[in-house]
Amino acid sequence: MNIVYRKTKDFDLDSLKELYLSVGWKLGNDPHKLQISMINSHNVFSAWDGNKLIGIINCLSDGIATVYLNNLLVDSKYQGKGIGSTLINMMLEEYKEYNKKILIAEKDKTSFYEALGFKAGYDVVPMSYIDKRCKDN
Repeated sequence: MNIVYRKTKDFDLDSLKELYLSVGWKLGNDPHKLQISMINSHNVFSAWDGNKLIGIINCLSDGIATVYLNNLLVDSKYQGKGIGSTLINMMLEEYKEYNKKILIAEKDKTSFYEALGFKAGYDVVPMSYIDKRCKDN
């Protein structure tokens, strides 16, 4: 296995669909939205095994002080091999001068992020607004 990491926003629809569905994210059923999401991201890093997209992380940012680490996905067949950690570390290095690096982790994934140096924000409360009219929720 020879994993190659790239900084790119250029993904074909099938690659995005396959990766997102491999981890059970139903947004994979609408790869056009995923492609637009990647293009509109501030930055995107990806992991490849040959021509196969096996991991991705994207972020949103104000371009100077704050970056929101958005989606981190690693194909289920490749998890546990350090790919997610490498993608996170690439993003942290890219934004090392930024004051705030923010992510919202699923409760069962917090230990993964804590091992990479993230800490729960005890002085803040994460909040989400889920629009029930959106079919992707």
